[in-house]
Amino acid sequence: MTASEDNKAIIGWREWVALPDLKIPAIKAKIDTGARTSALHAFDIEVFKVKNRKKVRFGIHPMQKNTSIVCYCEADVKEQRMVKDSGGHSEQRYIIHTTLSWANKLWPIEVNLTRRDNMKFRILLGRSALQGRFLIDLDRSYLAGRYLAKAYRRLKTGGRKH
Repeated sequence: MTASEDNKAIIGWREWVALPDLKIPAIKAKIDTGARTSALHAFDIEVFKVKNRKKVRFGIHPMQKNTSIVCYCEADVKEQRMVKDSGGHSEQRYIIHTTLSWANKLWPIEVNLTRRDNMKFRILLGRSALQGRFLIDLDRSYLAGRYLAKAYRRLKTGGRKH
């Protein structure tokens, strides 16, 4: 990772990131400046209340092409919003706030929850998550390294539930 003249970090078009609030140690992200909001792969989405706070519980397969690794997450629901996908289809989605970790930096992001089974990346980071922090080098990937990719190698086949 290098820094530009205006003190913004350089990020590649795809990066390994972590979502510590959701206990996701590693997930491959696509940087997508064409998207305003970020989208996180989620399935079995269940809404419930705790002390009048609306919450959501959902599963994630954090590794593409590997459904044997499952992480179950919970988060407060910020809101529900109509979101238009790249194909122009609108869908009502739950919006949550979480923390993103990349290159020893942490910052809050907003993500919508949706099925991304057929997508190469389990999380798409849109413009609002990048918030003017980065310059994107479209010719480079994994500028913070690939060390996060090893996070799941220790796990045996089967689900992992937290």
